[in-house]
Amino acid sequence: MTDIRFDGRAAIVTGAGAGLGRTYALALAERGASVVVNDLGGSRDGTGASASAADLVVDEIKQAGGQAVANYDSVATMEGGANIVKTAVDAFGKVDIVINNAGILRDKSFVKIGEPEWDLVLAVHLKGAFCVTQPAFKIMRENGYGRIVNTTSGAGLYGNFGQSNYCAAKMGLVGLMNNLAIEGAKYNIKCNTIAPIAASRLTEDIMPPNLLEKLQPEFITPLVLYLASEANTDSKKIFNCAAGWFSRAEVVCAPGAIIGDGKREISPEEIGENWAKIMDMDGAKPLGAVGESFAFLGPLLSS
Repeated sequence: MTDIRFDGRAAIVTGAGAGLGRTYALALAERGASVVVNDLGGSRDGTGASASAADLVVDEIKQAGGQAVANYDSVATMEGGANIVKTAVDAFGKVDIVINNAGILRDKSFVKIGEPEWDLVLAVHLKGAFCVTQPAFKIMRENGYGRIVNTTSGAGLYGNFGQSNYCAAKMGLVGLMNNLAIEGAKYNIKCNTIAPIAASRLTEDIMPPNLLEKLQPEFITPLVLYLASEANTDSKKIFNCAAGWFSRAEVVCAPGAIIGDGKREISPEEIGENWAKIMDMDGAKPLGAVGESFAFLGPLLSS
């Protein structure tokens, strides 16, 4: 395979002041990309702000001979997202790559979580991806090229105690990916989602130190760079990744059971009688769009 390069490409990496985002920004710049290093510089719970986090990464890139500019806007507002994209356009003339990486945590069990914790986590993770990606998507569509990488989590895909806000936001990013992949297809805009497990400010005091040592963010970066490159032609895919392990995850639809003729009433007892068939995952497959689910209704729709 030829070397993956990003010469002439402009990338935005949100939350790039440390951890995973920092490694993405450094690696993109090392391979020729011009990079907007976005970071509000806040703490893990979203409080505070400091320009130093983004500035340090920009300095690191420039010292290595790369091109980068810092941006300190919050992703959680439309104004902030527009300013992040404007930073890229003003500095580099366009946007080719968006990596939605910014995130915070406000963990509480479901019965204890309040509206502020719920709203802020969804604002940064889910709304933040919307606020940055929408103005960038418009530019990508005009240019006929784009690569978008969203960041979900195993918590969103599979659940985790005490993180209802985070789980909901992270699964929402999968839904956003599904839409962007469909709407961007004819413009050569690819959108994929990663579910990384890595040492970062969000996990530094949650996982044991011996495990964190093995989960370095640099192990996630190669997948992100591939997904952000011209070499990648796949879209609408989800990937688990950690410590050199890469695995595709998928939302699938099984054939299920057809009960009745689509005209008569169906009883809950009939659901129970057919439960094993409804639960059977044999023949399950991913769908390209919601309309494809009608294929399973064939006998009903044709009657």
